[in-house]
Amino acid sequence: MVYSGKQYAFPKNEPSTGSWMVKQTLASDICTKLLTGIGSGACGFNSYCTMDQDERVDCICAPHYSFFDNDRKYRGCKPNFAAQSCEQGGESTFDFQVVDNLDWPLADAELYNPMNETECRINCLNDCFCAVALYNNGSCWKKKYPLSNGRFKIDVNRRALIKYSTSLSSSSQPEEERKLRDWRIWAIGGASLLLLVSVILNLGLLAARLSMRRKRTLVGASSDTAGPALCLFTYKELDEATKGFSEELGRGAFGTVYKGALVSDTEVLIAVKKLESMLELEAAEKDFMNEIHTIGLTHHKNLVRLLGFCKEGTHRLLVYEFMSNGSLNKFLFGSDSPNWNQRVEIALGIARGLAYLHEECRTQIIHCDIKPQNILVDDNLVAKISDFGMAKLLRLEHTRTSTGIRGTIGYFAPEWFKNSAITAKVDVYSFGVLLLEIICCRKNLDWDYDFGSEVKPTLIECTKECYRTGRLNLLVEEDEEAKKDGMRLERFAMVGISCVQEEPWMRPSMKKVVQMLEGTIDVAVPPNMYSLHM
Repeated sequence: MVYSGKQYAFPKNEPSTGSWMVKQTLASDICTKLLTGIGSGACGFNSYCTMDQDERVDCICAPHYSFFDNDRKYRGCKPNFAAQSCEQGGESTFDFQVVDNLDWPLADAELYNPMNETECRINCLNDCFCAVALYNNGSCWKKKYPLSNGRFKIDVNRRALIKYSTSLSSSSQPEEERKLRDWRIWAIGGASLLLLVSVILNLGLLAARLSMRRKRTLVGASSDTAGPALCLFTYKELDEATKGFSEELGRGAFGTVYKGALVSDTEVLIAVKKLESMLELEAAEKDFMNEIHTIGLTHHKNLVRLLGFCKEGTHRLLVYEFMSNGSLNKFLFGSDSPNWNQRVEIALGIARGLAYLHEECRTQIIHCDIKPQNILVDDNLVAKISDFGMAKLLRLEHTRTSTGIRGTIGYFAPEWFKNSAITAKVDVYSFGVLLLEIICCRKNLDWDYDFGSEVKPTLIECTKECYRTGRLNLLVEEDEEAKKDGMRLERFAMVGISCVQEEPWMRPSMKKVVQMLEGTIDVAVPPNMYSLHM
């Protein structure tokens, strides 16, 4: 038996006169003195050793971990959550629990010095092999499984950032909670099934009505479709609907958009996009149909709805719902720009639409060209993302030449110009630029405030300088409503700066961006906040 740092023994050969005797005196603090290169140390793996009030050793599981065997705690602990996925977006459901004076001195994966705590968090969060990050005075140690030789003591000068899944694991819940949760799942599932049946029936009736209308008004239309609710139009039908493509709504990287109208029982306004790159890129018929099918399956409040398409001869046209207020570019930078609360809702809508494209739809879609011209606004001032799926449809996501990159200067992520992988983080960067523009109603490359720099600064640089000097009100000088909402103004500015970090791994996912904008999670001071290049 070990007690108070001493090893005791009881002599079995002298039961009548025998007594407990001290056989060996151990270190007064076993937790910090005992360190094993092989094995788990004083306690099991993924746990840590501490001394109770009676100076007895106690083994405790790390937060969000539980013992394999409560009666034999030395066997160690297991996580109460599934391991982090190494696929893109796997970090979005993980967070940290902070415990001071806790250390696992072995199981080092990497050491960074110098590095601040925020960068340490982000680095571990984006590394699916990192279980815990330990931070102390500019040094960041990343730890991998299994964690060994854990010790907790007031004079242990470490801060443990213990990574865990924010999705509650069933193994960590009491039986009663699991039963209640299961009952709720069954109840919600039953209600959802009834709702789904109702929706399917209504959609079926609607599709039947639309089919009847099309047969009456769109002569020569085929019954062929690329997916649910997508109509196949003939070129003649769209030529007539747009009156010979006479009213141009806009011209962009992927083609020209025209206003049109489908006349059935009522007149339905549409926007018809003529794709101009299909012959040049010789996109295969199968690839075209596959991407149209993917786009047709995306349904979200903040995405422009694709209604149909044309693939006749060399013609490739897409038919979208019509947005009465046009693009955000005209709406935001015009003489009658939206008020602060409207801009807040527009920013949130765009963020939610991008989060859906990245993480919630059946196939991940990276937009590759987020800018005000590709955000449309409807009658109710709801922002909707357009041109999603175009980069893959026209095979532009792999194009890296200066002449081949499509879009507008000022919104490109740095990796477009490097030999780096193009991931969803390019959209995060572009959204960060757009968010700052929405805050200020000014363009990134059209900022004229004088900070004493010889080179005209961008809006990104001006926002960093205003944040650093505590003068964010300069960004919204003539907007009293925004200045009164100072906490949200600061939060939105910090999110924008976090999104435009140079390295993709330092940018948050769009799901986290939505949570930060909504205020459901805190926004850390963006990394490299005080690093300006002006």
